[in-house]
Amino acid sequence: MEYADLLPKVNEDPEHIIDDIRVFALDMDGTVYLGEQWIDGAVDFLARVRASGRKYIFLTNNSSKDAAAYVEKLEKMGLPVSREDILTSGQAMIWYLKKHFPGKRVFLLGNMTLKRDFAGAGILLDEEDPEVAVAAFDTSLTYAKLCRFCDLVRAGLPYLATHPDFNCPTQDGFVPDLGSFLELIRASAFRYPDRVIGKPNREITDYLMERLASSGMPDIERSRIAMVGDRLYTDIAAGVRGGLKTVLVLSGEADLAAAREAAKEGKEIPDLIFDSVKEIRFSEGRS
Repeated sequence: MEYADLLPKVNEDPEHIIDDIRVFALDMDGTVYLGEQWIDGAVDFLARVRASGRKYIFLTNNSSKDAAAYVEKLEKMGLPVSREDILTSGQAMIWYLKKHFPGKRVFLLGNMTLKRDFAGAGILLDEEDPEVAVAAFDTSLTYAKLCRFCDLVRAGLPYLATHPDFNCPTQDGFVPDLGSFLELIRASAFRYPDRVIGKPNREITDYLMERLASSGMPDIERSRIAMVGDRLYTDIAAGVRGGLKTVLVLSGEADLAAAREAAKEGKEIPDLIFDSVKEIRFSEGRS
């Protein structure tokens, strides 16, 4: 079998899947920008989405920043957005904790901005006597914090993680992301997380549906939402598992060889593939 035959052709949408999309759930790093630079055509794509009456929401696994930090970053890059336009794995974790561990004390391996987000949402942060251990993308990580976290995991506390990405793309290449931390913790504490909330897991798309419902779209069907991203094992897998349409862009981590390998191994593959969001076309009026 030619596994490439299982994949859609690049920059083609013969069934007009995009025309039926009402909401684009967009990954950020590697999909609309790299570091502080917009990917070519991304700003124009976002403007076309809004002009057509559709909606976009930035859905990122990166939990090293809170929604306010992303709003500030995008505004500095020339795109005015609101907090409602941002959905992070950190926010999804807050939602999950409130549903499944209400009132529990949490040790958070995360940056100060995320800690403020947790505290502001009513999550009880406790480094002395926690009941739940939560790992996020902590760019302020110290050896002492890592040792303490491994002790808690080794002791058997419920262990959650915001997302599984091994690397975070930047303008200069990649930096280690939370997934690489989780491997280190596994080697020391002999456990993987009990639950990973972000992409590729369904929890984050369930949270997305609640967010859309609360923002005036209670009846939207999952098939009319497109997950757009540059990673097969997070973005595309999340869309497939969450019942969304999926669009792979080749502007970040994954290339066609990786997509062919995923098809060969029977893993999730995208509905559509584009070189970048610049190539995504749709009718100007919302269907």
